[in-house]
Amino acid sequence: MAKGAVIQPGRPNPLGATPLEGGTNFALFSENATGVDLCLFAPDGKREVARHALPERTGNIWHGFLPGVTDGQLYGYRVHGPYAPKEGHRFNANKLLIDPYAKRLSGTFGDRRVLLGYDPGHTEKDLSFCTLDSASHMPKCVVGAPAFRWGEDTPPGTPMANTIIYEAHVKGLTRLHMGVPAKARGTFEGLTAPKMLDHLVKLSVSAIELLPVQSFFPEPRLTDMGLTNYWGYNPINYFVPEPAYMGPSGEQSFQKMVRALHTAGIEVILDVVYNHTAESWELGPTLSYRGIDNASYYRLQPDAPRFYVNDTGCGNSLRTDHPMVMCMVMDSLRYWVTDMHVDGFRFDLAPTMARTQEGFCADAPLIAAMQQDPVLKGVKLIMEPWDVGPHGYQLGSFPAGMAEWNDRYRDQVRSYWRGHKGAKADLAGGLLGSADIFDARHRKPQDSVNFITSHDGFNLTDLVSYSHKRNEANGEQNRDGHGHNISDNCGHEGATDDAAILARRARRKRNLLATLMLSQGTPMLLAGDEIGHSQQGNNNAYCQDNEITWLDWAGTDADLTDFVAGLIRLRKTNALLRQEKYLHDANEVEWLDAGGGPLEGSAWHSDTSHFGCLLKGQSEALLMLMNADATDVDFRLPGGDWACVLDTGSETPFKETRTDSQAISLKGESVMLLKGSPHA
Repeated sequence: MAKGAVIQPGRPNPLGATPLEGGTNFALFSENATGVDLCLFAPDGKREVARHALPERTGNIWHGFLPGVTDGQLYGYRVHGPYAPKEGHRFNANKLLIDPYAKRLSGTFGDRRVLLGYDPGHTEKDLSFCTLDSASHMPKCVVGAPAFRWGEDTPPGTPMANTIIYEAHVKGLTRLHMGVPAKARGTFEGLTAPKMLDHLVKLSVSAIELLPVQSFFPEPRLTDMGLTNYWGYNPINYFVPEPAYMGPSGEQSFQKMVRALHTAGIEVILDVVYNHTAESWELGPTLSYRGIDNASYYRLQPDAPRFYVNDTGCGNSLRTDHPMVMCMVMDSLRYWVTDMHVDGFRFDLAPTMARTQEGFCADAPLIAAMQQDPVLKGVKLIMEPWDVGPHGYQLGSFPAGMAEWNDRYRDQVRSYWRGHKGAKADLAGGLLGSADIFDARHRKPQDSVNFITSHDGFNLTDLVSYSHKRNEANGEQNRDGHGHNISDNCGHEGATDDAAILARRARRKRNLLATLMLSQGTPMLLAGDEIGHSQQGNNNAYCQDNEITWLDWAGTDADLTDFVAGLIRLRKTNALLRQEKYLHDANEVEWLDAGGGPLEGSAWHSDTSHFGCLLKGQSEALLMLMNADATDVDFRLPGGDWACVLDTGSETPFKETRTDSQAISLKGESVMLLKGSPHA
């Protein structure tokens, strides 16, 4: 940086810090500020070496061009304005702020108390004003974006109908994997280790969906308890990869990971949190948006703007219908696609993004903007269709072309295999892609993202090992986490050496996984389920950065891994399991009872839990047989030539076995898939 440089007016676009010939342009949005100071820091980030008031305001964009500032310069902002919480304003120029458009960060957060805009010891709490300077306790923004040569990187471009998602946590997946170099464990580059890639390729998953990797800040409450926000659903910047996940290659680690996964034919989907930020409620820290323009970035209660609308349950809700907030979200999404080469997004608490002053709206400004954007049209968009606000459950409400997590499918499958009487009627709809939810809005089966387990809730091993959650490690006396898990311990709560119980659990897992992979829609597998990892009954492990969540690769159930890989191969080689339209006609699908006749009427709600589903193609057919009853049942086959290609009740589940008989014995608590050419 040139000493004595005089800041010039510069230009309002693009937002952020943009290196240009001879210097850097800085531009920051704030509608309600009275002034903006640009603060420059020494390379160690400890000493502020210059401060310049941004000299120009165009509309609500403050901007200036500073000669001599080049790529790598550390900076932050101090924003002036009224500190009037009761009016929705929380400006405090004593607090150094992160640029919402920063592409790099340097340093870490320090004393959480200094980051507060108010005096926590004052009787008026957030109505008081803190004069402590937070600069030495804040990470600094870095001018420029990480440079990377992509070479011949080509996104796999897997059609949604052929997609199989593997949901994973960057650290949890790699931290204990002995095939990952020690320095790369727990980082983006850990995913590129040959042994890690070999595992993903063996499974044949087509996409890895990463829990939040945009930079985040753990809640002070958790820090005080010696815990952390392990999942990362607490963002502080929407452009910078989480520094804790950077590997040996530093800021190029993320791009190297994406390129390696693409080379292996695997897409990268990011779980993103454009619904709230880490600044939380009125007693939260002032880190960025709150100090830049609280009233513009957040939804405030109309009659009491001191307080935040909390449709997320995380303290605040991002005001995504504000033009400039929506612009930031869209710019962020496009950046991750164009500059970081990601292949899609899963939107946490998506209804919050689709809220206006009138409430949830499927055609809200941000949703409409995403639909028409030429960059986003080519990537996968997956919605988590619920939040905790009014009318927050919106499964099936999003527009065509946007997939949704289908928790009803999850509960249908769990209920059926747990033995709930009458559950087969509900499961039937889930097996065919939940047409009752999606078809009326001209959606496709692949818009239903089917899952049995996810990061949130029991994983697969615990689903069949615990009837009750065990969340004591979270420090909330087991009050947190969902209580309605539709789980079953199969005869003993928790770990056991009982061979019969272990065998029943193994069979239950095979049945659940088989149902997932045989269903129409887009299947999602939770990382660790394929190796038998347990979280010791914790169904809300968001704050457990330890062996509870780090996958236990040393204890891998190799048979289970092989079984999952076999299921995925089976799905990929049978197009009837991946249809792109809903099946309603009897020429396409039939439901059968054990006698081979049609299953209809009251029979759907009988006390028995076995049935057949016949999928018909032009030259071949698939017959799925499901039996959640404890006893075996003889199932009469349709006329034709049949071969069993999957039997979860067999020690060799994928051994193809032809049958010439008119009936087949379906074991208790098992799934069977037969392939053949039935007679007309």
